[in-house]
Amino acid sequence: MSEIICRDLTLGYENSILVQGLSFDIHSGDYLCIVGENGAGKSTLMKTILHLQKPLSGDITYGDGLVPSEIGYLPQQTVVQKDFPASVWEVILSGRQSRLGKRPFYSVTDKKEALGNMERLGISDLKGKCYRELSGGQQQRVLLARALSATSRMILLDEPVSGLDPMATLEMYQIIQRLNREGITVVMISHDILSSARYASHMLHLGEEVFYGTVEEYAASSVGKRYLERSGVADDKIQAASFISDDTAEEENGKA
Repeated sequence: MSEIICRDLTLGYENSILVQGLSFDIHSGDYLCIVGENGAGKSTLMKTILHLQKPLSGDITYGDGLVPSEIGYLPQQTVVQKDFPASVWEVILSGRQSRLGKRPFYSVTDKKEALGNMERLGISDLKGKCYRELSGGQQQRVLLARALSATSRMILLDEPVSGLDPMATLEMYQIIQRLNREGITVVMISHDILSSARYASHMLHLGEEVFYGTVEEYAASSVGKRYLERSGVADDKIQAASFISDDTAEEENGKA
């Protein structure tokens, strides 16, 4: 069923339209990558999905019983945020704030969820460490655990591998893929079109030409072919380079 329904959206600011006439659905279990040119409206769309910003026109609605508190969000980090002087435990537990309601303190359930997500991402040993002393890859795992502490249904990720080294990038992609296979809907902004085509189920391309569809449809489309070629993949090699077989995926999951 559709968890996010976008109809005839126009996004931008008072004197600047970034994208218009945008319609698509995000279904339970999808892995959607939002790609395209800089300034095309990718982050604006994500903020609009989160109801942090209003569209200029059109509608975004939640379906299948989804509510805002069931969406985990991992935004791009600022320099100040990377230097945040809190413990890893405090950062991850703060992901439960949307579930507090009128309660002034975290419950046993809140703490159990936070601990479970630390174990899930292999960072239990970092619990007492200061967040700003971690590596970039460790910080992103902590923030992902924080996002997961808010939800068991959907996570929105804005450039989650930005600034990471190649190994940390690969590990993050594999973790996100595993979470999706566990049933979490993933919506991710990425500049890495090849990796997006490799891991995602659906692609939304924003820019002069707008495309929404499955990865296979994207690879066969004019805009998909053009951008995959720019990434160094020839037409007859797109299929081989962009998609991993089930056997390879299972092997990678075992290493993650």
